[in-house]
Amino acid sequence: MDEDYLCGDYGTVTDWTQIRVTVPLGELDRLTAVMSMLSNNLQIEDYSDIDLKTCYGDLIDEAILNADKTVASVSVYIPAERNLAECISFLRERFREIGLEPIRLETVGVREEDWANSWKAYYKPVRIGRRLVIVPAWERYEAAPDDLVVRMDPGMAFGTGTHESTRLVIGMLERYTKPGCRMLDVGTGSGILAICASRLGAGECYAYDVDPMAVRVARDNIRESGLTNIRCGESDLLRQVDRSRPYDLICANLVADIILRMIPDLGPLMHRDSVLLTSGIICERSREVIDCFEEYGYRVLEQPEENGWCALAVRRKE
Repeated sequence: MDEDYLCGDYGTVTDWTQIRVTVPLGELDRLTAVMSMLSNNLQIEDYSDIDLKTCYGDLIDEAILNADKTVASVSVYIPAERNLAECISFLRERFREIGLEPIRLETVGVREEDWANSWKAYYKPVRIGRRLVIVPAWERYEAAPDDLVVRMDPGMAFGTGTHESTRLVIGMLERYTKPGCRMLDVGTGSGILAICASRLGAGECYAYDVDPMAVRVARDNIRESGLTNIRCGESDLLRQVDRSRPYDLICANLVADIILRMIPDLGPLMHRDSVLLTSGIICERSREVIDCFEEYGYRVLEQPEENGWCALAVRRKE
């Protein structure tokens, strides 16, 4: 089970925050699919099929009887030590990517002005791979001689290094980042993957996100890192990315549906030896994504998995 969110064993944890999202009834299935990326333990509110003709009809609460039958809601519950801001940013990015517009996204159990910062007490340095260490900007950390420290303040953007999808890509970055390589990060969020690639020796790095807030956060993190080889801007997937020449390494930590949409457009951005690292794929959909890559002439180099999440390293077929 997903220890990074709700499905893990939190023992005696009693402090939880509810994230509740409401959509038109016809969007319930798509909403449930996105919310299940945070947790398989969902609370679904759908009152459209209540049967008043049963023998229990008179016992149904009046609030349920009067509820709007044209909408539905799905909730997940986040323990206090998890990064609530990142969870919400994750959901918003996925909603935007699939064109889902919720009627409401609300939190219950914490004041809105507090949830963006309350998780910071639990966000600690985390080692990923052999050398990379992700360190919160406000934390002290004594680096070992071989450590490559990446300081991050994700703010309201997705990407602290704690989620499986991010960890999987960072682990592969250690293996595929070559000195001086030209790197592209699609859906950069907090900028963490571009910054990690730069720390690992990449040359030119380009980081893009469709969300202006994420771009602002990424630029702040890049500036605070002192790195000068990362350019960051807005782009809807690959539409506005720099195309002056192909990339040696491309990262795309997205979701399966968006990766499938992106695959047909990758060709001009990759040369024969380019490697694409992609993540954000739930394991149940990995075969679908792999089949699409193969259809367009790519082969899978490796497929790491963690807690139900899958990442892929792919290259053109020889």
